[in-house]
Amino acid sequence: MDVLVCEQPGTLRLERRPAPVPGAGDVLVRPRRVGICGTDYHIFQGKHPYLEYPRVMGHELAVEIVEAPAGSGWSAGEIAVVNPYVSCGSCIACRAGKPNCCVRIGVLGVHRDGGMAELLALPARNLVRADRLGPDGCAAVEFLAIGAHAVSRADIAAAERVLVVGAGPIGLGVALFAGLAGGTVTVMDTDPERLDAAQGIAGADAIRADSSVAEAVAAATGGEGFDAVFDATGNAASMERGFDFVAHGGRYVLVSVVRSAIRFEDADFHRREMTLMGSRNATDADFRRVIEAMEAGRVPLDRILTHRTTLVQAVEDLPRWATQKSGLIKAVITIGD
Repeated sequence: MDVLVCEQPGTLRLERRPAPVPGAGDVLVRPRRVGICGTDYHIFQGKHPYLEYPRVMGHELAVEIVEAPAGSGWSAGEIAVVNPYVSCGSCIACRAGKPNCCVRIGVLGVHRDGGMAELLALPARNLVRADRLGPDGCAAVEFLAIGAHAVSRADIAAAERVLVVGAGPIGLGVALFAGLAGGTVTVMDTDPERLDAAQGIAGADAIRADSSVAEAVAAATGGEGFDAVFDATGNAASMERGFDFVAHGGRYVLVSVVRSAIRFEDADFHRREMTLMGSRNATDADFRRVIEAMEAGRVPLDRILTHRTTLVQAVEDLPRWATQKSGLIKAVITIGD
């Protein structure tokens, strides 16, 4: 079978490998769509904080069942969403119902080889049923679930003022689900094209992240700040600046991950009695929430999936899209069509 391998930062190669042999409790699946994530671009560029090369990337997956074990509930030919967070089931996080931050987590395409391949074996428990979504929709569920999980962490209430910093795909997912939760959403970014997309896709207000950003935040909130702020930039300076935008008694959710330390002014943090929290991956409940919203027509998928390629063409397309993102929101690799 063909697989797309990132051998080292900056090097992609199409490689022939033997088909995987499913283990006990595994299903053999054929990836049909693979969303290209910011994580994949970071892996290609050598910027991911937790990765060993070579790696087969790909964790935003729509798959077709090829073989399934008896009693799994799955049949050949069905299309499914993949929850790419393979958890141990026994650590403190798993016992607490938080397999998304399992102590021994193995994320497909990051800690173990992922779905940029013609065949993949994975645990049956990591398949999610979405009978009313086609392959395109199934491939979009995971990245939207990241945003839905962050919104769930912040427990957004109706009419709360929400700021999402970073208008990439993850930020758009946060903005979408914050709005569905009843929040009044504003998106901040340096890129006017991305801000226009956020307004069209999530119905959000927009703030340009420039030298007048403090004044813009004050004007948008009557000088009070936002009830909930989410950072989805992957930029340490932006993450530190975001503390300034949180209202007294508000919440700050760090969705993105960086290698460096994040610093904040302790006296100001306490003065506002601010809540700071991380948001990692997503849970089964988040996947279901996204699937329900997509089935109800509340996610404008046609405006989100902007670029397409194949396994062969991705050798050239993915490196280009890593640096030239004009007009790009979400690119998808199509396999087997």
